[in-house]
Amino acid sequence: MAKVLVIDDDRSLLRALSLGLQSEGHEVTTATNAESGLRQTALRQPDVVVLDIGLPDMDGLEVCRRIREWSDVPIIILSATGTEHRKVAALDGGANDYVTKPFSMAELEARIRVVVRNRNGEPEVSAGPVLERGQLELDLVHHEATLSGQHVALTSKEFDVLSFLARHAGRTCTHQMILEAVWGAGYGREAQYVHAYVHRLRHKLNDEQGHMIRSVPGVGYLLDDDEP
Repeated sequence: MAKVLVIDDDRSLLRALSLGLQSEGHEVTTATNAESGLRQTALRQPDVVVLDIGLPDMDGLEVCRRIREWSDVPIIILSATGTEHRKVAALDGGANDYVTKPFSMAELEARIRVVVRNRNGEPEVSAGPVLERGQLELDLVHHEATLSGQHVALTSKEFDVLSFLARHAGRTCTHQMILEAVWGAGYGREAQYVHAYVHRLRHKLNDEQGHMIRSVPGVGYLLDDDEP
C-alpha cells in the first residue's frame, strides 16, 4: 500500500481519514498547515499527498505549486468548492486529481490507488528539495537562498525567478518562459517584469556584471552554474 500525507486544518477530518486509510493498509502522516505539510513532503517523501485547498497559512494551490518545484509526488486536492475554474486552476498548478467535499472514503481510496499506480508506471523525476548550482544553494521547501554559505534575503517572486533559472541552469530561458512559470499563463509580453527582477537579483547576488545570470539579448536569461 501507499505512504499517504494528508494536509488539512480540519482535525476531525484528519482523524477520520487517518483511520479510514490505515484500515486499507496505508501508512498515514498528517499536517495541519502548509508549512508543516511542505516540510513533511520533503522529509518523508510520501507516495501521495492529499491536500486541502483552504489552509490557514497558505492557499493550497500555492502549496501544490511549491511542491511541484522539486517533486513529482501525486497530489490529490480536497476542496469544498467544486467550481470548474478552481478545478482547472488546481490541475494546471500540478495537481493530479481533485475531490470535492463531502466525499466517501471509498472514492478517495480509489483515487489514491489510481494516482499511485500511474506514478509507479513512470520513472520518477525529481530535482530534490535543495538545488545546488556552483556556490548558489536554493532550499525549495523553505524558499531560502545562500551564496558561498551566506544567506541571501529574497522576496518570494525573486526566489521564484532565481529557482526557475537554477532548475534550467546552462539553458537559455526566454522572457515568456519565465513570465509564465513565475507570474502565470496570463503573462507573456511583460518582459520588463523579468528585467526588473533580474536586476534586483544581480544586485543581491553581487553579480552586477551578469556573470552568473547572463543576458541573452532579445531572448531572455541563462544561469551559468559554472560561475564560481
